Amino acid sequence: MNVSFTKKQEEYITEQVATGEYQNNSEVIRDALRLHKIYRSKVIDDLRREIEKGWNGPDSPRTMEDIIESKKNR
Repeated sequence: MNVSFTKKQEEYITEQVATGEYQNNSEVIRDALRLHKIYRSKVIDDLRREIEKGWNGPDSPRTMEDIIESKKNR
């Protein structure tokens, strides 16, 4: 697998290794991917909860057209 990084990303990875917290570049990338997975799971769980609230909430008397029109007028 080949992965390309920007110059800034490469510098960041190098800086992280230089702190001594990571032994090599691969550890930095693995940690970043682990954190990304945690973040994505949280975002998806939060969205699911909000969708559930909407489905289980009271019905609105407003039509979709009313809602769209109110957003246009802001």
